Amino acid sequence: MRKNLAASVVFYLVAFFLLLLSCIANPARARSSAYEAALPAELKTAKNMCALVACTEVFPGAKSFSERMGQPPYVEAYGAPIAGKKNLLGYVMLSTDITDTPAYSGKPVVTLMGMDLKGRFVGIKVLKHSEPILLLGIPESALLNFNKQYLGKSVTDKIEVGQSRPDEGVLGVDAISGATVTVIVQNQVMMTSGMAIARQTGIVAPTVREAAKYLVTGRRLTWAELVKQGSVQRLLVKPEQVGLEKNVVPFIELWFGDLNHPDVGISLLGENSFNNLRSQLKPDEHALFIIRTDGIESFKGSGFVRGGMYDRIQVKQDADSYTFRDLDYLNLYGIVADGAPTYNESAIFIIRSKAFSNAYPWKLSFLGNRVDRATGTRSFASFDAKYWLADALLQGGRPVVEEAAAPYVRIWKSRAIEIGLFCLLLIVVSIAYAYREKLTRMSTHKNKWPVNIFKYSAWILSITFVGFGVMAQPSITQVLTWFHSLLFQWTWSLFLTDPFIFVFWIFIIITVFLFGRGLFCGWMCPFGSMSEAIYKVGEKIGLKRFQTHLPQAVHDKLKWLKYAIFFGLLAVSMFSMGLAEKLAEVEPFKTTFLVGITNRAWPYGLFVALILGISLFIERPYCKYICPLGAALAMPSTFRWFGLKRKQDCNSCKACAVGCGSLAIDKAGRIDHRECLHCLDCMVLYTDVKGCPPLSKERKRRDREGLEIKAIGKDGYFIPIYPIPATPASEAIKAGLDPRMPTDPVKPTYKTNATGLRWIILEIVDHVWPWNAKSWSSQRGLQIAGVALAIAASLAWILTAIGQLSSAAIIAWWFGWSVYEVLIRLSGKRYVKDGPWWQDNYRYASVMDMISYVSFKNLLIGAALFLSLKTLGLLIV
Repeated sequence: MRKNLAASVVFYLVAFFLLLLSCIANPARARSSAYEAALPAELKTAKNMCALVACTEVFPGAKSFSERMGQPPYVEAYGAPIAGKKNLLGYVMLSTDITDTPAYSGKPVVTLMGMDLKGRFVGIKVLKHSEPILLLGIPESALLNFNKQYLGKSVTDKIEVGQSRPDEGVLGVDAISGATVTVIVQNQVMMTSGMAIARQTGIVAPTVREAAKYLVTGRRLTWAELVKQGSVQRLLVKPEQVGLEKNVVPFIELWFGDLNHPDVGISLLGENSFNNLRSQLKPDEHALFIIRTDGIESFKGSGFVRGGMYDRIQVKQDADSYTFRDLDYLNLYGIVADGAPTYNESAIFIIRSKAFSNAYPWKLSFLGNRVDRATGTRSFASFDAKYWLADALLQGGRPVVEEAAAPYVRIWKSRAIEIGLFCLLLIVVSIAYAYREKLTRMSTHKNKWPVNIFKYSAWILSITFVGFGVMAQPSITQVLTWFHSLLFQWTWSLFLTDPFIFVFWIFIIITVFLFGRGLFCGWMCPFGSMSEAIYKVGEKIGLKRFQTHLPQAVHDKLKWLKYAIFFGLLAVSMFSMGLAEKLAEVEPFKTTFLVGITNRAWPYGLFVALILGISLFIERPYCKYICPLGAALAMPSTFRWFGLKRKQDCNSCKACAVGCGSLAIDKAGRIDHRECLHCLDCMVLYTDVKGCPPLSKERKRRDREGLEIKAIGKDGYFIPIYPIPATPASEAIKAGLDPRMPTDPVKPTYKTNATGLRWIILEIVDHVWPWNAKSWSSQRGLQIAGVALAIAASLAWILTAIGQLSSAAIIAWWFGWSVYEVLIRLSGKRYVKDGPWWQDNYRYASVMDMISYVSFKNLLIGAALFLSLKTLGLLIV
């Protein structure tokens, strides 16, 4: 009866999850949000910006607005005219006109901002974002409330996400729980945008930089020497970077450099031309040259007309940016440096600003029109190349430049104590678990406190400090993000922005390969710890008689559900990361720790309540049957180095299996380490002379015969006093399955006695060559088909390398090959390694063993090929 009830509640839990997904897919909510909102295609270039977006919403009281002006662009906001004259109230700016800093999704949060004449923010509106967590995981209203904190604050204020620090002049703004990266980037975008316009409009005094003092040698340099010295720099934009087909011809190739320094200017222009240029420059003006040596695009811009602006080129120095009009342009008649390349477009541009100094680093920025290959939409993208005069060209060398620390650096510094405590917790738990055998030997099945004092402490700290405190609950979305970053674009700063999750994942990766998923899932997962703690509380408050497990047969089928969910999310993410984020609401982690039940729609809260309610009666139902994160970690757990101990008698004694809350011990006494959550109860019994039936039987025999009771050896038996003769019963036990490995041992004959270099070669062949000679006679058709598929997959990688195949196509090919490899290895090489890879402990591979092995191996090979092709600039992403 209780088992049927348990099966029913799990069925209803899954059914409710499907209902929750229908709520997630509610289109009405999606239409009302700024998530991936459609913006006017001409918004980036239209002069009358406020005809396309609601500028009045960010500047209340404004009656009219000017056209775009300045560089970077902004709009003037006017009130009712006074005495027939314009009444300037302030300015409106679009964040992407100034900076395209990406948020966690890899895309910028498009924000419209209003600022008064004193530099104070008067209105902020998010027009578009691509952060799925702000659609589902966290109410979008949280971002609106975050932005409201800036109203009335000035661009001159030192505003940071976090607590205020009056002694340092820092104004703190409250973060959004669970969206740390998003709000830190948003803070940077708003302050950068506001300061850029404030400087341009005179609200903030322009930056004063010390003029360069040149060290002149009179030496004439060749083009190659100028490039090596850094006095000439290259800016290259490839067609695929702007959404075009890959081509040997770049989108544009530019070379540029400073012309004010006599050594550089004379080397490039010749003495007469250099002197002529100097005669045209005022003392505070600076000249630079640009030439186009290759490409299909013009840096002057197809829309340039007399009196117009060169809208493709900018120079940036810190927060200052400089654009060029026709009056800032001079003809470049030729470059005289030996070895200079030929070019088909050239210019000399003049920077007419006292704020600019070529003693300090600056960037040349090319603005390109990028096409989204998936949607066809166009957007402007900025491609930058850094320039700084060489140390040897300046008197006293380059000035000391203190660049602002990256946002993630500030986070690590501001939370150093919490991060240190978190690291200490992970280290202590790891050490305690590493000494698990000593702890379990000190325990008995009636007194498990030597183990539980560490395990329960880990649960409490995991729930309170890790979960609700620093909100470091790992998620399947992070696995998907890491997977995509590994294949497409790895950005360290993206992961370093959340130090707790970053550190936690280092711990998880290391411990999964050492011990399996159980240390994280069973000891340190905040939600898993809460679920099991609730089960233990239920036991203490009188619900033990209602607590049960699913029937083993039902469990053995239902445990595969979490793997199906994981692979489903992974497949969906290859087409739409946003949709995968929505479907990842199968995880109750956001609702529980990041956002809070009270801050979400009722179905999410009910989902969490159902899971935790069922946890009173079934131990960890979510962990065992639904959790996609657990499934992702279970697969590499197949290859953990150190497993839990078994002895031969475990194939006939069922004591551990009966008490296993994870149902991870089968009828042969073998432990499935993919399902084991490392409660260590079986390890306690392993050396318990009263709890372990074989040990108890041997202890009683020695008591009766007055024999010495010795210690328990590493094999789990009493150290023998003298050799024990075999008995029919002991021989029967030995004849059964060996529970000391998850499956039966296998020894590939071709690796017998192989050592040294031969062993390494055979090891490599074993991983990359899935065929077996014996299978050719019985499955020749399948083998031939496999060879053809292998050749096709290899050609696909070659086509990718020469730019004829996209990343999506090669992923599809690689997936198809992996499916075949699973099938062919199951028919001919049905074994995997158990334990450290440098050992030869082979065992029979189940279907899941083989899927785990091939998936993980080919992920590593594919990632290595992806990264190699990207490094060589050959991959179309």
